[in-house]
Amino acid sequence: MIRGRQGYSVAARRPDGEICAVTHTVPGWGNNRLRRIPLVRGTLVLAESMVIGMKALTYSAQVAAGEEDDEKPIPPWAIALTLLFSLGIAISLFFVLPLVLVHSGVDRFTDSSIVSNVAEGVIRLTIFVAYLLLVGSMPSIRRVFGYHAAEHMAVHANEHELPLNIANVRRFPAAHPRCGTAFLLTVMVVSILVFALLGKPDLPLRLASRIVLIPVIAGVSYEFLRFSAAHSGNVLVRALMSPNLWLQKLTTRAPDDGQVEVAISAMERALEDDLHHREGAADASSHLLSPS
Repeated sequence: MIRGRQGYSVAARRPDGEICAVTHTVPGWGNNRLRRIPLVRGTLVLAESMVIGMKALTYSAQVAAGEEDDEKPIPPWAIALTLLFSLGIAISLFFVLPLVLVHSGVDRFTDSSIVSNVAEGVIRLTIFVAYLLLVGSMPSIRRVFGYHAAEHMAVHANEHELPLNIANVRRFPAAHPRCGTAFLLTVMVVSILVFALLGKPDLPLRLASRIVLIPVIAGVSYEFLRFSAAHSGNVLVRALMSPNLWLQKLTTRAPDDGQVEVAISAMERALEDDLHHREGAADASSHLLSPS
């Protein structure tokens, strides 16, 4: 799946070996004016990624089963319920559980809010890495991680303005600084800094803060990634981004040529969609400026 300026493309391989690709428009709330507001846009990007990611996985499953001709839109209520369930699991596992463990263990031996919050952050990061290692051991997920790497490599090739073919795509690494894995790791680190500012209040207030401040943490993390991408040539920035790139070793696998072909197909469809939108905007502007 490749996200373009106004839409996103999804490519998958049918049982007969043919590659199918479709392009959909990004939800309106994902491209509105709020997307331009610093800190706010991070939460929008996170929500949008979850929605279109779920739709992309659904389409790929339909293609794998040979049912893409009967593609049906996912009802809004189904999307909402799935997102609420996924967020509930993620918040419980990565935010509530670390706090409960620290409160019942570390806090019995220290009154330091700094020690408590750092310990919570270390536990959170440990659970996150363990989770990636666990799911990465599943054969089906390992194949998904291969497609993940192929996406990154195709994006690298396009950014270097090279023709999109297997040889050129394979010249590039599987990690990419704008990967969602990088975003999640940044969230883990930023959460330590944000929660440290709150000290160590009573447990109910601490639990509430772990949930209420997630949009703030997502917003700060996204702005850091945007800044890093814009200054990737800086030695200090590259050093700060190195843990993000290293962590992607857990969420990528070396793709085969077939997976690279699918990634190229998705990239080509995304580029075609971007060109279509640019030409449409140019035509509209020309029409508006023409004499009556």
